[in-house]
Amino acid sequence: MIRINQLKLPVNHKKQDLQKKAAKLLRQPETRIRSLHIRRQSIDARKKGELLYIYAVDVEFEGDEESAVRRAKNVNITISKEKRYQFPEAGREAPRLKERPVIIGCGPAGLFCGLMLARAGYRPVILERGADVDTRTAQVKRFWEEGILDPESNVQFGEGGAGTFSDGKLNTLVKDVSGRNGEVLRILTEAGADPSILYSSKPHVGTDVLARVVKHIRTEIASLGGEVRFQTKAADIGIRGGKAAFVETEHPVRGREVIPAEAVVLAVGHSARDTFELLYKKGIEMEAKAFAVGLRIQHPQKQINLAQYGMEEPGELGAAPYKVTRQTSNGRGVYSFCMCPGGYVVNASSEPGRLAVNGMSYHSREGVNANSALIVTVTADDFPEATAMGGIAFQRQLEEAAFRAGGGNIPVQLYGDFRDGRVSRSFGDVEPAFMGGTAFADLNQVLPAALCASFREGMEAFGKMIRGFDRPDAILAGVESRTSSPLRIGRGETLEGSIGGLYPCGEGAGYAGGITSAAMDGIKVAEAIVRRFQRPEN
Repeated sequence: MIRINQLKLPVNHKKQDLQKKAAKLLRQPETRIRSLHIRRQSIDARKKGELLYIYAVDVEFEGDEESAVRRAKNVNITISKEKRYQFPEAGREAPRLKERPVIIGCGPAGLFCGLMLARAGYRPVILERGADVDTRTAQVKRFWEEGILDPESNVQFGEGGAGTFSDGKLNTLVKDVSGRNGEVLRILTEAGADPSILYSSKPHVGTDVLARVVKHIRTEIASLGGEVRFQTKAADIGIRGGKAAFVETEHPVRGREVIPAEAVVLAVGHSARDTFELLYKKGIEMEAKAFAVGLRIQHPQKQINLAQYGMEEPGELGAAPYKVTRQTSNGRGVYSFCMCPGGYVVNASSEPGRLAVNGMSYHSREGVNANSALIVTVTADDFPEATAMGGIAFQRQLEEAAFRAGGGNIPVQLYGDFRDGRVSRSFGDVEPAFMGGTAFADLNQVLPAALCASFREGMEAFGKMIRGFDRPDAILAGVESRTSSPLRIGRGETLEGSIGGLYPCGEGAGYAGGITSAAMDGIKVAEAIVRRFQRPEN
C-alpha cells in the first residue's frame, strides 16, 4: 500500500475528490488506483474562510508501488508499513491456571481485558459493583431527576465505567507501536461505534452509543464462556504466601462468596475509594500522584463554532471543540479537560454528602452549549495527609464543600460573579444545560484560594485566545474532582503489583487517562496473563 500524508481538500468536497487528488499527487491516472482507505482526517481551521480537511490515506495501486512512490517525488508519499495488532499465544512451558482469571471492574480496562482473555479461551469472571448498563441508565436518570443516589451504581460505577456517561472521546496521547490503539478502535466499531472513529483526529462515540457498545462487548464475552457478575462488589482480596489467592465478593441477594483466583486484575475506576482503602490497609504498594481539579464552564456552542470555524452553523463539520492551556504566575497549569461540544454538565457524584460534576455529550452533539472542565494542577503538597490516600482526602474535602455550597445540588455561578466574589442571582444569556438540580453559590468557597487565583488568571488568558471565552455570563459549576486517579498502584515488568498475581490495570490504578488508554492497558494486562499462564482446563 502507498501512504499519502497531507492530502488537503475543502471541507465540502465530494467523496470522489479524494481519489482524484490522490492520483494527482501520485502523478498517475486515476484508473490505476484500485482502492483508497482513509487513515486519518483532521481539520485545518487557521483560515476561517478556507476550512480544509487534511487526510492521510492508503492507496492500493495497480503496478509497482515503490516505483510509483519514487516518481511522485513527494516527501508525504511513502510505502505504508502499518502492521495489524497480534495478540500473543501462551508459552508452551507456561504453568496452567488452576482457576479462571478474575477481573475487578467493568469499565474500558476491565471490558477489554476480559474480551481479549475470553477470545483466547480463558473464560474470565468480571466483577462489577454497579448494575448492567440498562438498569444503571435508569438509576442515573432517577438520581438526576429526584436526587436519589445509589452509592454502588451511578455515573461512576456500573457497566462501562465512568466513560459511559461522558462524551465518549477516544483521543489518547499514548505512543502505541504495538497496534493496541487501532485494535481498540476496530473492536469498538465492530460493537456498533461509528466507523469514522478509525480515522478521525478527534474521535468520539457519545454516551447514547456507548451504552449499546459496552453491552455488545459483554455479550461476546459471555458467548465465549466468560461471565460478568453485576452488583457484585469485591469486598476483600485474599493473599497467601505473598500471592493472590481469592476474591471475596458481596452481593445484595447472594451475600458473601469466595472466588478462588491466582490471577486478579484490578481494573477499578478512579472513584473506587473504598477499594483503594482496602489495598492500602493490606500494605499493597501504592503512592499518591499529582492530578488536577477545577470547575466546568458552559458557553453557547454557536459562540465556539464562530470562534473556531468562522460560522455559527458548521453543518457536517459538527459542533466545534476547543483546547486551551496556560501556565500561571504561581506555577500551576490551567487547562481545558474533557471538552464536550454540544453537551451537558452532569452531577457525577458517587458518595453521599459529596458532589462532583462531569461533562457528557450524545453522539449527535446537538446540545445548545459547549462545556469543558477548566482544571488547575495540584500536587502532594496540596493534600491534607502525606500518605498514598492523600489525594483522595483532598478530593473529598472539595466534594464536601461543593455539596454544602449547593445544598446537595450542583453549585453554579456566573463567571463575572465568581471573578468578583458574589453569589449569582440569575442566569444571563447563556442557557444552562445540566443533568441534575442546581443552586447558585460562591464557588470561591469550594476551591482553595490559590486554585481560584490560577483559575481567574487562566480565564483572562483564554479570553484572548477565544473571543468571548471570559464573558461574564459564562456558567461555572463545581467541583470537577475526578479528572484522573489520585494515586498509582505499583507494578513491575510482569505488570504484577507488589503481590504476585495481582495486576493493577487502567485509569484507577494510575496507568491510563481516558477510554482508549484504559482499554489499551486492559489489553496489555491480558497479554501479560497469557504470556504468564496457559488457560485453565475447566
